[in-house]
Amino acid sequence: RVQLVESGGGSEQAGGSLRLSCETSTYGYFVGWFRQPPGKGREGVAQISVTGATTAYADSVKGRFTISRDNAKNMVYLQMNSLKPEDSATYYCAAATGTWPNLSPSDYPYWGQGTQVTVSS
Repeated sequence: RVQLVESGGGSEQAGGSLRLSCETSTYGYFVGWFRQPPGKGREGVAQISVTGATTAYADSVKGRFTISRDNAKNMVYLQMNSLKPEDSATYYCAAATGTWPNLSPSDYPYWGQGTQVTVSS
């Protein structure tokens, strides 16, 4: 069973950037980033294949966020640029195996504890 630990959250002004990191305990999983704004459901943000060759993004973050991974370090990153107040949420990384998942929380069985991102206007 894989374990995941997020880091890198914090507060930033609109238009700024943050980079989130997700340390995984082992290799061989698809990894996705999800977020949950206060009082709302959890939504997919981005996901990346085991090798890093394939990625997918939610429409709301395309062109602003970039997911990447360094398998030598068992790390997955989410670079977030041009931040908006509506990006404020708790961000989670999650892992899955098998076929390429939909960018949906129900497709990911393993989760980190989350890291808070707050974007002020």
